[in-house]
Amino acid sequence: MIEEEDFLPEELMDDDLLADASNDNGGGLYEHFRVVVDKGQDAVRIDKFLFERMQHSSRNRIQKAADAGFIHVNNVPVKSNYKVRPEDVITLMLDRPKHDNTIEAEDIPLDVVYEDDVLMVINKPAGLVVHPGAGNFHGTLINAIAWHLKDLESFDPNDPEVGLVHRIDKDTSGLLLIAKTPEAKTHLGKQFFNKTTHRSYNALVWGNFTEEEGRIEGNIGRDPKDRLRMTVFPTDSGIGKSAVTHFKVLERFGYTTLIECVLETGRTHQIRAHLKHIGHPLFGDERYGGTEILRGQRTSSYKAYIQNCLKLCNRQALHARTLGFVHPKTGEQMDFTSELPDDLGQVIQKWRTYINGKDELE
Repeated sequence: MIEEEDFLPEELMDDDLLADASNDNGGGLYEHFRVVVDKGQDAVRIDKFLFERMQHSSRNRIQKAADAGFIHVNNVPVKSNYKVRPEDVITLMLDRPKHDNTIEAEDIPLDVVYEDDVLMVINKPAGLVVHPGAGNFHGTLINAIAWHLKDLESFDPNDPEVGLVHRIDKDTSGLLLIAKTPEAKTHLGKQFFNKTTHRSYNALVWGNFTEEEGRIEGNIGRDPKDRLRMTVFPTDSGIGKSAVTHFKVLERFGYTTLIECVLETGRTHQIRAHLKHIGHPLFGDERYGGTEILRGQRTSSYKAYIQNCLKLCNRQALHARTLGFVHPKTGEQMDFTSELPDDLGQVIQKWRTYINGKDELE
């Protein structure tokens, strides 16, 4: 599946869970994470070693887990300054069983744009998590799809050979493709891999572009300072995965711009990280600096205006607008378009009205 997130035990994402687990009730311990150190591994601190492998965690939380006795090496608890050795078996051990990742059907409304016997196209609202994961084991799009297809005996939501073909972020709205059969998922997955699908996004970003269209290229990898954020590395750095985003200006508002983005690759947070990299973060994207006032006036009225816009669209202003692919069974070209959701449409109209009333921009 495209844009798959890295897995991390939920216990290392939540300080309260760590604190609760430290109150050992004397019962048995359960393994939540395991890694075997490579034969050629240099001696490094275990907190640094795990930080590079537990993608969604922070080094501080790993240190807390080790110092509380939750991290074991060869079945023995170690502190965070332990130096790993080749072929060490490192485990995270807690006093509770690992969360059951079985996907359960939940009656959650779905906006089904298209459906036939082998696939579905869904219009996902902003705020809906796509797939169960750390901190979000219920109320996701996958739970909703499981309910929608609960009477289809051939569809098992826990079978990785069916289901989501690609993903979008929780607070991104728009079109998603779901395969009902293994054959359909394989066929569609190859189209994504071979870059023969077409996906475009509408994005409201900070700043005014000097060009009408352009290309952004740069490897996407985890930000070493914030493991929940992606950042851009040079293409020849050997860090991260290669990524290319094309953009075209649709409408200018002086301090912000409405653009279309077309993906050549499908990396986690690709559009968000690429636009941040070129100095045009998505409007409202808190994780990438888009909730700050990056362009415009310093007046109190302008600040109030921006805050009103952020309340109207309380998320990154990004919408997966079009999706095109070849039907895996009929060979027909399938193209879908999703209208802008109300929150994004309203904030764009608000900028349009605002800028039309200005005689001159700073």
